[in-house]
Amino acid sequence: MPKMKTHRGTAKRFRVTGSGKIMRAKAFKSHILTKKSQKRKRNFRNETELSKSDAKVVGRNLGIRLFVLRIGRLTGEASSSS
Repeated sequence: MPKMKTHRGTAKRFRVTGSGKIMRAKAFKSHILTKKSQKRKRNFRNETELSKSDAKVVGRNLGIRLFVLRIGRLTGEASSSS
């Protein structure tokens, strides 16, 4: 079976932290900036964590297998029955 290919568009838009979170850039920062406050524009620079539902799809596009384990730990679904 051939290797999984990373979706290049996804790879350019998201990054994975060491702990397994998928981070994304914030929207609304490219134009029409004159009406937005300095504080609001400054906060657009920070990345934010992707929602769990989106992380599943993005993780699959990035070729990450461990993202399911992290999401399961957050919601308490992945439990060991030992």
